[in-house]
Amino acid sequence: MKYMGSKARIAKYILPIILQDRKPQQLYIEPFCGGCNTIDKVEGRRLATDSNHFLIGLYTSLQLGWDPPQSLTEDEYAQIKNNKGDYPNELVAFVGFACSYAAKWFGGYCRGKTNDGRPRDYIGEAYRNVMKQKPNLDNVCFAVGDYNKLNFPEESIIYCDPPYANTTKYKDAFDHAEFWRWCREATWNGNRVFVSEYNAPDDFECVWQKEIVSSLTKNTGAKRGVEKLFKYAPQKGGS
Repeated sequence: MKYMGSKARIAKYILPIILQDRKPQQLYIEPFCGGCNTIDKVEGRRLATDSNHFLIGLYTSLQLGWDPPQSLTEDEYAQIKNNKGDYPNELVAFVGFACSYAAKWFGGYCRGKTNDGRPRDYIGEAYRNVMKQKPNLDNVCFAVGDYNKLNFPEESIIYCDPPYANTTKYKDAFDHAEFWRWCREATWNGNRVFVSEYNAPDDFECVWQKEIVSSLTKNTGAKRGVEKLFKYAPQKGGS
């Protein structure tokens, strides 16, 4: 699904690193599942959580057979944005992310033109993307919750794609220092933890990186950034 900060383009690079030496039945976890554009490419036992209850409502409804709308007017978009409590969670999530500019949570109704000047069917594209992804989410266990309240078995593989520091601000404040502390503790408890970010504390090692061009907002246009994958390496930081 379209989602701000999606890792769809880099999943093919980072997943072989994250899943290397994965044991049979070993649980794979994404505490910031977002658009599920990474976990949908993983097999076996999977747990996806997110603090956005609308988003989790979308995925559980898709598993139960719900299909998103194939069209949506700008007036309908505004009605749902301003009256979220009057609509099903799954519809709110689909409209709020997949039908919004740059897939930013209700960041503006998607509109634009194709290269030959015709109106671009953003909503139809969003529908087709979700329907293509839908079968790959069938056996994922979804749950609402914050990453630091997760209960999971030891020796799990955890991939985190948190809100990046010093980038587009999210609705709620995110404590980055607390997040890195949690990653350390999860590793000490026998789990393998990987994090996507641009930068990390000194005791985390970059195990992969690649320059990515993205477009986040109408005002900034194309942006270049070096996506990196980190894992905890206490000897590196002297901890």
